[in-house]
Amino acid sequence: MSGGNMVNVDAIRKAQRAEGPATVMAIGTATPPNYVDQSTYADYYFRITNSEHMTQLKEKFQRMCEKTTIKKRHQYLTEEILKENPNMCAYVDPSLNARQDIAIVEVPKLGKEATTKAIKEWGQPKSKITHLIFYTSSGMDMPGADYQLTKLLGLQPSVKRIMMYQLGCYAGGTTLRLAKDLAENNKGARVLVVCCEITALIFRGPSDTHFDSLLGQVLFGDGATALIVGADPLPGVEKPLFELVSAAQTILPDTEGAADVHLREAGATFHLRKDVPIIVSNNIEKSLVEAFEPLGISYWNSIFWIAHPSGPAILDQVEEKLTLKPGKLRATRDILGEYGNLASVCVLFILDEIRKKSAEEG
Repeated sequence: MSGGNMVNVDAIRKAQRAEGPATVMAIGTATPPNYVDQSTYADYYFRITNSEHMTQLKEKFQRMCEKTTIKKRHQYLTEEILKENPNMCAYVDPSLNARQDIAIVEVPKLGKEATTKAIKEWGQPKSKITHLIFYTSSGMDMPGADYQLTKLLGLQPSVKRIMMYQLGCYAGGTTLRLAKDLAENNKGARVLVVCCEITALIFRGPSDTHFDSLLGQVLFGDGATALIVGADPLPGVEKPLFELVSAAQTILPDTEGAADVHLREAGATFHLRKDVPIIVSNNIEKSLVEAFEPLGISYWNSIFWIAHPSGPAILDQVEEKLTLKPGKLRATRDILGEYGNLASVCVLFILDEIRKKSAEEG
């Protein structure tokens, strides 16, 4: 193009970008009403899976429950549902159809519950949501949970959707990273971020040859979190809680097979190596230096921590490696105790806990 019709691409791009950093403007959380008591879970688990004859394994499982420091976990699966689907209670019986039927319906519904709370806190009409990021490791379908949530909420059909499946626990941070980029590169964007996990896909009976699967049975819980992310908040209308300054991701060396989930006819099978806490603690400081050195921060007790808990062993190792004060991981330990490991949802629950404690205690 030439003359008066010349398009100034630089000017267009500048106009498309927000001026300030992405901010978290609201957070909503939700859990199924049903929950299990960790102190009595071994009795329940071995009874419902018809495994009470495995007495030695049950004793080991009870000790595992006690070591988790978890008090209770919310689960969509009830005793009635499991009795109706006995294949889900075996270790490897074909049961994917039943699990999928649950997840495809319940994941968007729980996501809607969390989103409704976030929108209420945000204080803006849902029609102003421009983008939707939805993540779950619970089930897989097309159209996906993003589409179903759009219908359940009555969002604009033009909302720009991103659906992600099967990333695992790190997806909570990944959704924030994507939301940051969307908010900062699309002026006026308001990004709805939803993570939802329901353990219906990984619940299964015990195996005396696959102890890592047992670990999955004692750790994971169900929940959903929704956040509104946007830049340049409207003064007096939108109240930002956090600024998203930078984001990074790395693959640790020699970690192939350290943590795996595989989708099979029997549902999702869970595999975890025993050395994961050591792997994380041995590499955590390098990642911290890369993230915080540009900001002039090198004292790890000077920052607030929102760490995915996985289990208490990782938290203990990280605390020891970095000489963290006991209170630094308090929010993480509190959420682990009250809800268990919520996979991708967990860090976002902890984010909500941090802002609540900050409001209460300063």
